[in-house]
Amino acid sequence: MHTDGHDLRHHGDAEVRDDGSALVDLAVNVRADTPPRWLRERVAASLTGLAAYPDGRAARAAVAARHGLPVERVLLTAGAAEAFVLLARALKARHPVVVHPQFTEPEAALRDAGHSVDRVVLREEDGFRLDPSAVPEDADLVVIGNPTNPTSVLHPARTIVRLARAGRTLVVDEAFMDAVPGERETLAGRTDVPGLVVLRSLTKTWGLAGLRIGYVLAAPETITELGRSQPLWPVSTPALAAAEACMGAQALAEAGHAAHRIAADRAHLVAGLEEFASDGLRVAGPAEGPFVLVRLPGAATVRRRLRDAGFAVRRGDTFPGLGEEWLRLAVRDRVTVNGFLQALDRAVTSAGR
Repeated sequence: MHTDGHDLRHHGDAEVRDDGSALVDLAVNVRADTPPRWLRERVAASLTGLAAYPDGRAARAAVAARHGLPVERVLLTAGAAEAFVLLARALKARHPVVVHPQFTEPEAALRDAGHSVDRVVLREEDGFRLDPSAVPEDADLVVIGNPTNPTSVLHPARTIVRLARAGRTLVVDEAFMDAVPGERETLAGRTDVPGLVVLRSLTKTWGLAGLRIGYVLAAPETITELGRSQPLWPVSTPALAAAEACMGAQALAEAGHAAHRIAADRAHLVAGLEEFASDGLRVAGPAEGPFVLVRLPGAATVRRRLRDAGFAVRRGDTFPGLGEEWLRLAVRDRVTVNGFLQALDRAVTSAGR
């Protein structure tokens, strides 16, 4: 799907799909050292129950308990991407607005469902920060990411809450919130914000993109409405086992440690990138997610040269509000980052010739 020159269906996996085994992946925002062994074992153990239809009650209860909510406020989905489709199909929005740059699937799902979508495009000169007054007052469905993919901006919760009002559905995509230490600025668990819908994904932190598991937190009536648009048994038994396991105390502690490690690795990456300032490279920020957004001259050429050197990075021109001079880089461990920075040095030098 192309709108205004932006390919809304292009995602990071396209950068590594064909010969990804030969590339170091900095294009996909999924932790590279996952899923951990204990989680693989829990998923594998669930395979003995494949003869029975999936029963999501235990997983749903675990998600509800993790966020201090009644189960009526939880809907399990086949990844956060399914939730965008459900919202687009089930909610009768008259004036949906998507805040960009952000993950393009929400807009694509809305357009597929026949909606005419308006965009609010945040500006680089403002640090891609949200100005609630920029959202049209008559918008009855607003979608925003936090922290936002690809800008890595973490918007203050109080700023996002200013978007809420009677008669409006406020969708906050928190797919990467568990990669933020302490999950500060999260709105998950809040029941005092009118029309709030929070989306969470378990595919990023736990490396479960192939399993497809996420969930929606919203008012019971919204959950019921979205559930009516789901097929029967939408989440598989292995995915349900993973969801329940990832809500446990051990998993939450591990995710918390991983978030701090990601923050340290991100700081190392950003410090290395800042060495290229004389080459015109700028890091959008401050970055708070497990990825960083950079702008540099000749980015398309640099990306191709990085690929030749064995590194895949995410092109930025498919995101509304960005152009060919933007790249998104997933945070990786220091050894990987050091190798990448050396390759970037060679790529920038070659591109400048």
